[in-house]
Amino acid sequence: MISSQAQWQRFTPRQRLVRFTWYLGMVAALVLSLRQIEIIPEFLYDAPEQVADLFSRMWPIAWYYYPTTVHAAMMETLHIATLGTIITLFLAVPIGFLAAHNITRSTTVNYLAKLVLVSSRSVNSLVWALLFVAVFGPGALAGTMAIAFRSIGFVGKLLAEALEDAQPGPIEALQAAGAPWVSVVTKGYWPQIKPAFWSIALFRWDINVRESAVLGLVGAGGIGTALESSMSLFDWDRAAMILVAIFAVVMIAEVAVTYLRKRII
Repeated sequence: MISSQAQWQRFTPRQRLVRFTWYLGMVAALVLSLRQIEIIPEFLYDAPEQVADLFSRMWPIAWYYYPTTVHAAMMETLHIATLGTIITLFLAVPIGFLAAHNITRSTTVNYLAKLVLVSSRSVNSLVWALLFVAVFGPGALAGTMAIAFRSIGFVGKLLAEALEDAQPGPIEALQAAGAPWVSVVTKGYWPQIKPAFWSIALFRWDINVRESAVLGLVGAGGIGTALESSMSLFDWDRAAMILVAIFAVVMIAEVAVTYLRKRII
């Protein structure tokens, strides 16, 4: 008499059905997306030729263009990113404290603060730049304010999470000793969130350097203005010089942030 042996299966029938439904939904979403964006096959056929033609126009790179125009625009970009990050820290820290439930006990205030943070993150930096260009006019001021308001949601959210993750022991000890609120923040919360705060600030500055490089495309100052001008005039060799400068600055900023994080944290 032969005994029947149970056959091992990785997934249950229910799990296989769920996985099949998930994959079918992904394929359907992909097909629907391809139909909605209306890809024109004729434009894809000659894409390699167009790319080769564009690179041929960019070479040789106009290195002489850097000291006359690119350098000043690049410095303006760095100033926009740095000043925008500093303004962000002053604005986002209070909102982060209001969004942290263990500090601000009012649920209504928590939700209002989180609404501000979500509103900041949900609007793209280029849209913020368009709004501030309409308010302040074209220039670096509009770009700085766009960077600042775009970054509030990022910095405030991460800061609030760091505050909520703080260990309650030192906080309760200070409160039991009758320490004022300022001392509780500086002696209880700050030592615990200090590494996270500087990491958030440096990481956001690194992101802002990248984002501020394109704000000039909508008139918000910086290197993007020179890039938009070169592309509009079909000066592709100058555009190549600008792109190389942007790439170099982004790499330098990445190295600088990594070095500073190691030294500070």
